[in-house]
Amino acid sequence: MAAPLLAQNQPIEGKQGLGKLPNVRPASMQIKLPVPAEAPANPASSAPAKVEAKAEAKAGPLTTPTPAATPAPAPTASPAPASTTAPSSPPTMVIVPNPVPVAHWTLADAKELLAAIRGLAAEGLYPADYQPAALQAAIAAGEGEALDQQASRSFAWAVEDLRDGRTPMPARVQWFAVDPDQDDMTTEGLLERATTNHDVHATLDSLTPTYPDYQALKDALAATPKAQVKLRESIRINMDRWRWLPRDLGQIYLITNVPEFQLRLTVNGKAIRTYRTVVGKPGKTATPQLAEKVEAVVFNPTWTVPQSIVVGEGLGEKLIGNPASALKQGYKVTRLGDGSISVVQQPGDNNSLGRMKIDMPNPHAIYLHDTPAKALFNANVRAFSHGCIRTERAVELGMTMAILGAGMSQEEAVGLFEAKKYRRVVMTRTFPVYLTYVTYGTDITGKMTAFADIYGRDAPVAESFRQPRQIHTTQRASTEAVIKLDNPL
Repeated sequence: MAAPLLAQNQPIEGKQGLGKLPNVRPASMQIKLPVPAEAPANPASSAPAKVEAKAEAKAGPLTTPTPAATPAPAPTASPAPASTTAPSSPPTMVIVPNPVPVAHWTLADAKELLAAIRGLAAEGLYPADYQPAALQAAIAAGEGEALDQQASRSFAWAVEDLRDGRTPMPARVQWFAVDPDQDDMTTEGLLERATTNHDVHATLDSLTPTYPDYQALKDALAATPKAQVKLRESIRINMDRWRWLPRDLGQIYLITNVPEFQLRLTVNGKAIRTYRTVVGKPGKTATPQLAEKVEAVVFNPTWTVPQSIVVGEGLGEKLIGNPASALKQGYKVTRLGDGSISVVQQPGDNNSLGRMKIDMPNPHAIYLHDTPAKALFNANVRAFSHGCIRTERAVELGMTMAILGAGMSQEEAVGLFEAKKYRRVVMTRTFPVYLTYVTYGTDITGKMTAFADIYGRDAPVAESFRQPRQIHTTQRASTEAVIKLDNPL
């Protein structure tokens, strides 16, 4: 074989296994592939119809009045950055403040909410953002419309920040990972649950991320003296970043932390394999933050050279005038009917995508792939690409995805690899893949570590935390232009 398929031979273990896989040359692969148990229903989802009917009988239906003013205005869309490439503009969107539903609050529930708000500092949030003084005054005045309005507003804002993150969207640079939690756990449903079941604390607690790094950061915040302002700020903004993602990332998924230059294959909450990565260079080729799905793996991929190289660097004219050189370098060169030149690098060890591509279709043309330039994995700072994620031992990872996601046998996967011919294997079971940006958290050894802010994305988040809380809006991702750079070099 041209390359070892498994440089790490630790088993993939879950609560259940798919059985042992046969041996593969030159090293033995003993992999137990997990079949995760069905996840339980989310307890924080909207209340069932019976509960809703009970609440209406008690307090009338929820209403959604115009949101009350906050100390800072609602954010507006940020302008697209200048670029010499041709960006694809996002669809026009109307960004408006999220409505705040209102329910009836008993004094006991409102007092429990006040206590919960005062405890939000432990979650890296600021209790003052949720108007505890106004809530306490409304409680003192007794049950009624004023308490219903204030308690509902304070509760809704706490829900939004715990579930979706406090940072306003314009401060989340190149953030295109749309969080589904506000669809799965609506503010209205959570308010209904809290005021009907009288479990305000439990409802709010159910919103915190399940990813282990969040709890590790929470513990670190509790252990960090208040005098260490910068460190506490770093912990807070990275706790918030985990809230930008789905609360539950899934049972089998890939996650890469760009500043760490590492990719994790995670099963049942445990990283069972890790891979070094090379990420985008700072600037217009910086890797964006995405939440996509692995839909296919490509054995022995081809690479269509982008026109920025074919025309901009003159590669097309050089190759088409020298067919022997093109063939030697593994390029197929074609003069098209409109006079343009197409250059496609054929499969092989020298292909810019290496011998494996992990396909996760997205508007940014970002994917995970192998590379012939493996020496770069030894660098400490590995920000060299045009945005895509070059992945160490990508062949091993791709085979694992094919076995887990397409029901392929290990022998079949090895056969496709050794054939050295292009083959795209579509997943029958897709897996989430998250491209995150965390500058303080646990590294692959479990040690709490600071990672270099290679793209300068901490500053806007930190600044937003220094400002009064902004009203959440219907914006779900960055409005920056999508820059498509289908170029792994």
